[in-house]
Amino acid sequence: MDILVMGGTRFVGKPLVERLLAAGHALTLFTRGNRPAPAGVEHLVGDRSSVEGLRLLDSRRFDVIVDSSGRSLEDSEAVISRTGAPSHRFVYVSSAGVYADSELWPLDEDSPTDPQSRHAGKLDTEAWLRGQGIPFTSFRPTYIVGPGNYNPVESWFFDRIVHGRPVPLPGDGSTITQLGHVSDLAAAMARSIEVDAAANRTYNCSGRQGITFRGLVHAAARAAGRDPAAVEIRSFDPAGLDKKARKAFPLRLAHFLTDITRVRRELAWDPEFDLEATLADSYVNDYALRTGSDPDFSADAALMG
Repeated sequence: MDILVMGGTRFVGKPLVERLLAAGHALTLFTRGNRPAPAGVEHLVGDRSSVEGLRLLDSRRFDVIVDSSGRSLEDSEAVISRTGAPSHRFVYVSSAGVYADSELWPLDEDSPTDPQSRHAGKLDTEAWLRGQGIPFTSFRPTYIVGPGNYNPVESWFFDRIVHGRPVPLPGDGSTITQLGHVSDLAAAMARSIEVDAAANRTYNCSGRQGITFRGLVHAAARAAGRDPAAVEIRSFDPAGLDKKARKAFPLRLAHFLTDITRVRRELAWDPEFDLEATLADSYVNDYALRTGSDPDFSADAALMG
């Protein structure tokens, strides 16, 4: 198939492009050109936020469009206005952040959503695709981590563990979160193109299990080759923090756990990486290879008082 990938040279895009090329698809990557594209693809260099940049897509037609970087309806709509609807599928990376707060866990794809969430633009995109009759598959991951992650998720924990700093955690550390490996998400996305039943479906996509914040600290310590018992954990009360101080902690301060039964059943897909393997891979193949200045821990003071 002829596939347009909006992005494709970093994080989710890299393992996805590798899988699509291995499957024999013809790929066109649209990026800003900050990173080289792999051999065997057409590389269009432009800024998707500009009219001039998107003109590179005028009159182009594709069987599949993969959009892993669109944040708003306008982002994805602008692409389709140039290319027309893909003949086979629009594959979209949404977010489990679209769900509303809940007292029932884990969240499935039919759980209530929050139109006021900061990910509301992704909800709007899903609704628009459905309303336009454009066949789509949307993925709603929780926290995706692994090599190339440019969001400070696992690296936030590694920084404090490796540098012998206390790790601030809200409350008693029993809040449950959920991580998934970037390669597992890429595998599910590639697989969805081959499955007719995946048309017009949304899928939670993450690791099999949740883990408490305290358990995450211990697992990150093991990944970094440190003794979990030697890592100091400092409790803080999130209720007493202002909005800015809360953002110093990299994860949601409430439970965040999704049910991945649907994606496992309908795509015949299972995560290759469990949590321990996910963190170990991220540490060995990314964090341990980084060079540069020491991390900035100044924001921790606002958390720990």
